[in-house]
Amino acid sequence: MTRTTHAPQRSAPPDFAAIQDSPEFAVLRRRLRLFVFPMSLLFLCWYLTFVLLAAYAHEFMATKVFGLVTVGMLLGLAQFVSTVAITLGYNRYARRRLDPQVELVRELAGERP
Repeated sequence: MTRTTHAPQRSAPPDFAAIQDSPEFAVLRRRLRLFVFPMSLLFLCWYLTFVLLAAYAHEFMATKVFGLVTVGMLLGLAQFVSTVAITLGYNRYARRRLDPQVELVRELAGERP
């Protein structure tokens, strides 16, 4: 008596073109862009302002706020604070607005997490 082993049945791969054309995926892309593009533009403007102030407004950036701490140091630290704030904001936005839409797209693709 011989034993035959069967390889596990693999389902067909998702139709990525159809998924990309679906309204659910369009909503996901739109929601992502609604956060990413404005926030990126805002941060780049903020960073460019900091760089320009550092390059051309030496007296302003050297203004002491308290002790040896200057406006330039505070604005430099604010760069880190704004980066963390954007990261936390994106995390919250993704959890509330993107992740549920990703689940819909996964269902459309026939994937179950």
